[in-house]
Amino acid sequence: MNAFPLDPQIDHDFNARESVASFDDEFAQLNRISAQAMAEVPCRRNLVFDPDSGSSLDLYGAAPGRPVFLWIHGGYWRLGTKEGNAFAAPGLVANDVAVAVMDYSLAPAVSLAQIVHEVRLAVAWLYRNGASFGLDTTKIHVGGSSAGGHLTGTVLAGGWHAEYGVPQNVIGAALALSGIYDLEPLLHTQVNGWMNMDMDTVQALSPIRHIPQATDIQLVLSVGGQERDGFLRETKGFHDAWAAKGHDVTLIDMADYNHFDITGTLCDPQGVLVQATLTAIKACS
Repeated sequence: MNAFPLDPQIDHDFNARESVASFDDEFAQLNRISAQAMAEVPCRRNLVFDPDSGSSLDLYGAAPGRPVFLWIHGGYWRLGTKEGNAFAAPGLVANDVAVAVMDYSLAPAVSLAQIVHEVRLAVAWLYRNGASFGLDTTKIHVGGSSAGGHLTGTVLAGGWHAEYGVPQNVIGAALALSGIYDLEPLLHTQVNGWMNMDMDTVQALSPIRHIPQATDIQLVLSVGGQERDGFLRETKGFHDAWAAKGHDVTLIDMADYNHFDITGTLCDPQGVLVQATLTAIKACS
């Protein structure tokens, strides 16, 4: 049960499902793209990065010397699978970047803190184990959409690295799509009915409240122009906060896309988001 009062306007602004004519059609299209990717892109499947939870990742396109990009799925932290997010692999793999697509434990069975912990473990696992697949792990590149955009933000934050045995500058490029970077508005939406967040959660796990003072991360942000105002505000706010620190950030206009089909463009090797991510990765080398 949500301990905070529901605000109908805020709830509307963050309701991704109702922002499109048919969520089922959008979901089915992403599943079709993912099924094709799973059939066509070479992959090492079900590599367990967290024995405690059993969470694993699929590694697409591993080859000697390639950088690696970790994709973190959305679904408001309670839905989604790595198989259903294989669409993130083809575009980057075609450009000689390996792509790891991860699972994580889902709410409400686990807390947001546990989910963030697993994402950070996945980064650390790739940093320590990627070389065994021939990968260049000098930097780990990351990305995600919606809840995955939030989770991407939590690995851009400062202060967690020593606990996980990775260097402060482990993250190179980051692609965050339609993310939620300040969790406080969600306290007043139906989402908190399964997330059970409080102000301590908001303070600890909102990426906008933990932007590092110094970083060489190359951040790429985007949000579909057809999305609701909550997601538009969150992306603009994170962009402005990142830029105010003097950090590198690029905002990509995707005016004709919604909350779901924006992610499907990652299957296109020449797509604007894939190309922007490649530019960011190259800037880290």
